[in-house]
Amino acid sequence: MEEQSRSILITWWLGYIWSHTSTVFLEEAYDIIIVDNLSNSDISVLDKIQTITWKKPKFYNIDIRNLEELEKVFKNHPNIDWVIHFAAKKAVGESCQDPFLYYDNNVIWTNNLLKLMQKYDKKNIVFSSSATVYDSPKLLPPFSENDRVGTYNPYGTTKLIMEYMLKDLATFKWFNVVNLRYFNPIWAHHSWLIWEDPKWIPSNLIPYILKVANWEIEYVQIFGDDYDTPDGTGVRDYIHVMDVAEAHLSAFNQILKYHEYLLENKIDPDKWYFDVFNIWTGDGKSVKEMIELVEKVTEKKIPYKIVSRRPGDIDTSIANVQKAKQVLGREYSRSMYQAIEDAWRFTQKGNSNS
Repeated sequence: MEEQSRSILITWWLGYIWSHTSTVFLEEAYDIIIVDNLSNSDISVLDKIQTITWKKPKFYNIDIRNLEELEKVFKNHPNIDWVIHFAAKKAVGESCQDPFLYYDNNVIWTNNLLKLMQKYDKKNIVFSSSATVYDSPKLLPPFSENDRVGTYNPYGTTKLIMEYMLKDLATFKWFNVVNLRYFNPIWAHHSWLIWEDPKWIPSNLIPYILKVANWEIEYVQIFGDDYDTPDGTGVRDYIHVMDVAEAHLSAFNQILKYHEYLLENKIDPDKWYFDVFNIWTGDGKSVKEMIELVEKVTEKKIPYKIVSRRPGDIDTSIANVQKAKQVLGREYSRSMYQAIEDAWRFTQKGNSNS
């Protein structure tokens, strides 16, 4: 079977990063199968993706904690060759308030998915991990893939557990795994049809600031201004969501290159592949700097209030991205200003993912 006719299963596809990633794969002529429980997304995104790509993926409205329902997807689509695993709760603060919700959702979801991948011999997976797996307070940024891991909140703990699960399956069950560690994807698709527009109050900074700019929220809450940073507010490495989306395609291509290498050199084709890549820009911005940038784009004053730190937050999170550049060929050239401008125009059009 030709690679271009293979099917990809994407978990929790209709959300923010997931919907943008799908456009990349659909435009590369892959068949897409989606499972999503619509807990923080809307079915209308399917129509928007079809408008962008002229293709409509197969969709299953199921909770992947339900092993029986998830198995039906594998039975109905025996040509699934690849999995992109996004499904996870992802708010640090919420995870500290309700850690059991995160253990239940993130770890059990992943365990169910991997059981079925093993059962149906589907062993190629790209995993959506996070910068929260790094032992950040004990490291000097920028963080490299070989740096020490260690978590300080339940969200990060579940991501690290999932990474360990995948490493075990690569080692003992011959899975091919690429872990992509990213933090703070932002902005919107250039079509302005999709962007991050959660059903609830946003947990990510840019949609939160833009809702303040649109007078939907009174002010931005800055969680602490006493961090060890130039202006006292937390510094993060922001990246355009389409750069993140394209990185998943690069990860797939890396596994394909590995398979080709095995065939060309007559090496056991069951030899497993496992690797980890930082998918960031390597350029950190503080919360106040991001507010100032939105003010410049929108020409509006953004009110904010300093409140107490959130549990689990750290001073600075910036990545060393050399490995992704060298191995995956990733270069990140989209400007923050242009991307915020696109997101702002999107909000002015009245478009929504929900």
